[in-house]
Amino acid sequence: MRIVPPSKDDFRRTIGRFATGVTIITTRQGHHLHGMTANAVTSVSLDPLLVLVCVDKTADTHDILLKAGVFAVNILSINQQEISQKFATKNAEWTHGMEGVGYRAGATGSPIIEGCIAYLDCRTVTEQHGGDHTIFIGEVVEAAELSDGEPLLFYAGQFAALRHVAQ
Repeated sequence: MRIVPPSKDDFRRTIGRFATGVTIITTRQGHHLHGMTANAVTSVSLDPLLVLVCVDKTADTHDILLKAGVFAVNILSINQQEISQKFATKNAEWTHGMEGVGYRAGATGSPIIEGCIAYLDCRTVTEQHGGDHTIFIGEVVEAAELSDGEPLLFYAGQFAALRHVAQ
């Protein structure tokens, strides 16, 4: 039996059935602040505290993250769909800047976005190549839950809400 690899579209549709949280990865390079929407984020280790984020090598954020060496993972609330879309747009100039977005600086200087439900502020410890993406692994230097609001989710190519299941 011959196995036929899936197409990119087949892969996207299939992996899209894995619900993920929506985050904005922010960073600071000198006085320049930058952010991008990401859902390819996960914990890696408890000792040391490590997380990873995958970034497309063609994204403008990619080279900024390489140079900055720091990033924050802002975990968005269900009320932050609009800000998620702002940072996901690729074709508008300065789309990924922090203009008009409330934030404060985290321990690394990376922006912590107002209204997010939690954040992880990280120093990059390594980068790994993963096909057309780079996997940035960061050591968490500051973390906090800011509210117990409902998270913004992404499922099957669209935003989704958490449906609580009775136990």
